[in-house]
Amino acid sequence: MNKIRIGIAVADFNNDITLSMFHESKKYAQDQSAKVTCVCFVPGVFDMPLIVEAMLKKKSVDAVVTLGAVIKGETGHDKVIAHNTARLLGDLSLKYCKPIALGITGPEMTFEQAKDRIIPVSHHSVNTAISMVKKLKKIKRNRLKNKDIGIID
Repeated sequence: MNKIRIGIAVADFNNDITLSMFHESKKYAQDQSAKVTCVCFVPGVFDMPLIVEAMLKKKSVDAVVTLGAVIKGETGHDKVIAHNTARLLGDLSLKYCKPIALGITGPEMTFEQAKDRIIPVSHHSVNTAISMVKKLKKIKRNRLKNKDIGIID
């Protein structure tokens, strides 16, 4: 099977967290025999959908991993950012029929909680991207062979 090609979008905001997430995700993707073909740093999580859409249009990208940390401040702004970004990313995944793995932590999260989630969220988002690409390929192969599909595992 060809290597799965992953794009990674990384928020610069809270880069004490997100740079570590990026390095961990990139290393883990290589460990999983996936190829990182496109990386883009954006100012913040809310800026991701536009860049992710550009990545999804590329033939060299099978899935996109998004990395960010939405940390609680004094207002409810973190909730607005996290919820709207997640919704827009979900819409883009459906529009382009390519997986977008949500490696964005928060909202209502402290800096310490964000630090604790660097490795598990980075690994989980890469695993999600790889798993979803494989499942979509299986569905497409089975449809082309005109087979009934039961459970895609």
